[in-house]
Amino acid sequence: MSGTWMTTRAWLLMLPLLVIMLAVIGWPMVDTVRLSFTDAKLIGSGGAFVGFDNYLKMLSNSNFQRALYATTWFAVVSVTAEMVIGVLAALLLNQRFYGRTVLRALLILPWALPTVVNATLWRLIYNPEYGALNAALTQVGLLDSYRSWLGEPGTAMTALIVADCWKNFPLVALIALAALQAVPRDITSASLVDGAGPFARFRFVILPYLAGPLMVALVLRTIEAFKVFDLIWVMTRGGPANSTRTLSILVYQEAFSFQRAGSGASLALVVTLIVTVLAIGYGMLVRRTAGSAA
Repeated sequence: MSGTWMTTRAWLLMLPLLVIMLAVIGWPMVDTVRLSFTDAKLIGSGGAFVGFDNYLKMLSNSNFQRALYATTWFAVVSVTAEMVIGVLAALLLNQRFYGRTVLRALLILPWALPTVVNATLWRLIYNPEYGALNAALTQVGLLDSYRSWLGEPGTAMTALIVADCWKNFPLVALIALAALQAVPRDITSASLVDGAGPFARFRFVILPYLAGPLMVALVLRTIEAFKVFDLIWVMTRGGPANSTRTLSILVYQEAFSFQRAGSGASLALVVTLIVTVLAIGYGMLVRRTAGSAA
């Protein structure tokens, strides 16, 4: 009886939170699903029922295909770079040297900056007239004249990836640095005595302790990168020539710029489905990694 009462009490305590989540998340999601099957406009009537027309048109639309490619490219390249740079930074900051505490504190600053501030900062750096990047490259002789880094389709996406990496690699570094503190010193000392080189020590001694935490960082960063909006909107608004238009930018333009609420809702649901599949897939990898480590 006491166990049943405790279970009932737990549900009663969670009831207010469940009601709030249902109102804040559940109802908007249901209404979005309803809108996705209509031709509703942002302003006006509810729209007529069109079935799966919005989804079929979207999947066959070249704009959606290009946005999906741009989103995938941005997510894969930026997350890969952040993981590599973050692990290298963690390995460096795990060593004993003068000023290590100050560097660890400074590492948090890029990640702590609001994304809009970070995007504005890098937009100024890339400015074609007075940007710091053009000034530095011309002074060292790598450029003959200033370039519009965000105004050229060939360089705009790379510029966005650099800005995203600068902001988010500290998160990976902090997670990896925390995991490095759990590596037993006697094991690393024994590997040195056995003559293991740096790569062998990292592969067989350090990496097993980093696998689980890095998988969590990979999950978080992949999901965030796949649904990125504010960084790209502030820096390029999806341009030039839609070369940096990701799925989130396309959702915003479809729903608000073009005021097609029905098709915008269907596109938003497709993005949500993709992110959900990624989260579930990575969640299974995390559990598998944790099980193998145990």
